[in-house]
Amino acid sequence: MPPVAAGEMPDAFPAYVTVDYSAGADETPATYPDLPAKIEQAVAVCRTALETYEHPAVMWTGGKDSTLTVYLLRETAREFDLPVPPAVFIDHFQHFDAIHPFLERWAARWGIELHIAQNADVGAYVAEHDLDPGAEIPIDALSAHNQHHVRELLEVEDASFPFLLDTYVGNHLLKTVALNDTLETEGFDGVISGVRWDEQAARAEETFFSPRHDPEIYPPHDRVHPILQFEETAVWDTFWQYLVPEAVPDYPAGRLPASVEDLPAGIAVEDLPVPPQYFEGFRSLGSAVSTERTAETPAWLQDMANTTERAGRAQDKEDLMGRLRDLGYM
Repeated sequence: MPPVAAGEMPDAFPAYVTVDYSAGADETPATYPDLPAKIEQAVAVCRTALETYEHPAVMWTGGKDSTLTVYLLRETAREFDLPVPPAVFIDHFQHFDAIHPFLERWAARWGIELHIAQNADVGAYVAEHDLDPGAEIPIDALSAHNQHHVRELLEVEDASFPFLLDTYVGNHLLKTVALNDTLETEGFDGVISGVRWDEQAARAEETFFSPRHDPEIYPPHDRVHPILQFEETAVWDTFWQYLVPEAVPDYPAGRLPASVEDLPAGIAVEDLPVPPQYFEGFRSLGSAVSTERTAETPAWLQDMANTTERAGRAQDKEDLMGRLRDLGYM
């Protein structure tokens, strides 16, 4: 089969992709016992992805995991003289205010093409009716495309759904449908994502290369997971030992700031590839409407061994994670 052109996603997955879908099965973060081993595996996965897929893209939410993935992917591309793929940001209309400027700033600094994925149909209805989060949206007011997803794939019969990200219908329409529509439009065949084994139970069985080939659910593509093997502590260790010092030359490697005021002289929070919410005590960034900080101290100084990373997320959505992932959620 000849390489697929961008915007021409095939009904079947292209034969030119040959990856080991079992890589990582039955492994845990302990399989990669130290930071060099975790980084080495991440680079190997990134290199395979960049050399295998004709039209890869990396998911970038602005959170710590996806930013680490973008950094490792960019470093791998530089080391092996490979092109840096574009990034996809899913705009679900309920982000923290700092996320958009953070992404725009670092995409420009790192020379990364940024695609914005939105469910424009839902967004237009919200704008036209000036809705606040939580307001009800009639399902029959949506496009046939969105109604198909609600009625046929989600099998929801309700007359409306709340305009909230952390709900079954809201999450699917605002994130998964937006992503799948972008995959269809752009023809991305490998979607590189920053999910981790220890982050959420529904992700614990993932492999480094994971097929999503059913055309009845999503445009056929592969998911690629370079940082499965990272624990939350390893993510922050990589940030402060490597990512931040390389992005900010005057930042001392390994220095953990206790607050925004504790940054080295001459360095502001806007100079760091670290969204300010992590300084404010958030451990995981989801919807600004429903995500809460888990402590008053910065994320990297919290008790990660004895507390839950996603405790600040809406737990109703967390309970539905397995079903949402079956439908294409990250």
